[in-house]
Amino acid sequence: MKRIENIAIIGAGALGVMYGRQLTEKLGRDNVCFVADRRRIASYETQGVFCNEERCDFRWVDGNRPDQTYDFVMFAVKYTAMEAAVEMARGICREDTIFLSVLNGIESERVIGDALGADHLLYCVVHGMDATRSGSHIRYQNMGYIVFGDKKNRRTEDVEAVADLFDRAGIACQIPGDIQQKMWSKLMLNTGVNQVAAIFGVGYGGILKEGAARKMMIDAMKEVQVVAACEGVVLTDRDVEQWIAVLDGLDPEGLPSLYQDILAKRPTEVELFSGTVRKLGEKYGVPTLVNDHLYEEIKRLEG
Repeated sequence: MKRIENIAIIGAGALGVMYGRQLTEKLGRDNVCFVADRRRIASYETQGVFCNEERCDFRWVDGNRPDQTYDFVMFAVKYTAMEAAVEMARGICREDTIFLSVLNGIESERVIGDALGADHLLYCVVHGMDATRSGSHIRYQNMGYIVFGDKKNRRTEDVEAVADLFDRAGIACQIPGDIQQKMWSKLMLNTGVNQVAAIFGVGYGGILKEGAARKMMIDAMKEVQVVAACEGVVLTDRDVEQWIAVLDGLDPEGLPSLYQDILAKRPTEVELFSGTVRKLGEKYGVPTLVNDHLYEEIKRLEG
């Protein structure tokens, strides 16, 4: 069986650090590294990177002067940095390197496939984690689990190798029957929850209360259902109800990631959410009035 021995992570945000710490602790510092440019590495080494208040002893590799190629590359950057990340990955991958992106949405896989090839690209969505970032500090209580698979839902050698890697690292994972349906379902959730919470300035509790915010959330999710159907993916009202049940179990004061980005004055992932929905709506001639409004409002808040 194909076995992953060395891992490179691009992106030292909440997810990158959370998974990087777990992989480093379980597999050893020599087998895991973070790839970045020299300027970022200098900043990380000077300021430190902290996970749950402990300074992380990560191995840093200059992407412009890579030391080797890697069996597995995990992308954990924001979508706004995705193009630069795939360029950096060119120097550290081989023909058989496995790629996996833990970004939200459905667009990062297209970017990776177009730039680096799709033969060893796996599709992925992350559920249940609560990692947050404040400066160089990452905090989390729940690591959640990674849902991943082959685009055509085949149990390939690459899928088995990554499942084995996550098992050795103690990272919970699932291989679903239809990975793209899972990714679209999470996109539907984020499109409604992340964006509407930011617009109304509320946490999970505020968005679940009967009223304008909850209605807009559901309307935004229903627009995702329509464009997903145009792409051959079935999302139902039951999917919406299941996500609402999940939200009901979260800390009512908790804030979705896009709202956190607004408050921290960071670029948001609006292009992954309403940006994606609007493009597909235009492609298929489907109106996306709610997501048009959300996109414009979030861009205004970013400004």
